[in-house]
Amino acid sequence: MKLYSYVVRFDVGFAPNPFHGWCTLATCKSIMRRMVQIGDWVVGTGSKENGLDGRMVFLMCVEDVLSFEDYWFDARFQLKKPNLHGSYMMAVGDNIYHRGPHGGWIQEDSHHSNHDGTSNMVNRDDDTKTDRVLISRDFAYWGKNAINIPDRFVNKSDGISLCCNRQGYKVKFPKRSVDDFISWYRSLDQSGYLGDPAEFAKMLNKGI
Repeated sequence: MKLYSYVVRFDVGFAPNPFHGWCTLATCKSIMRRMVQIGDWVVGTGSKENGLDGRMVFLMCVEDVLSFEDYWFDARFQLKKPNLHGSYMMAVGDNIYHRGPHGGWIQEDSHHSNHDGTSNMVNRDDDTKTDRVLISRDFAYWGKNAINIPDRFVNKSDGISLCCNRQGYKVKFPKRSVDDFISWYRSLDQSGYLGDPAEFAKMLNKGI
């Protein structure tokens, strides 16, 4: 069991997508998505821009990993296909990639496409570097209600902090620290969707 930690720079409910009873990470962080295995944990901390640095936005235990094509057709995740004319949670659906008739990637009109609905090639190429979607029902997503992480996990005398303060992600944590962190989380007895995305209001003002 490993713990992967990264900063959720844009917390709009797209990556991760915590809606409809599942927390999924289908886009962004392509290198990390390539490495994570079933049974590993992923923690996302807040950004300075949202005033949430050092706080925990979400935590998920990865229970399944699917390819984009399997994710697209899986009956459990049809509500995660984006509908830009639906509710906010429908508009930020992350089930956006599938293969076209000639085998190339199709990017659905979504948060990662261009404003006119055409494919954003930069996002498409980055997202599909790793054909893996991380899936969990064992998660907690606090969003704008991101919670403080105890000092013992952040201000470590040995220089090892579970918070990532740079681009990319961190993973090389001592097993004892990871076990302690997960035990602390379990003691909170909090799970599921616990708060709206930090940038929820901002995105609504844009008409999304």
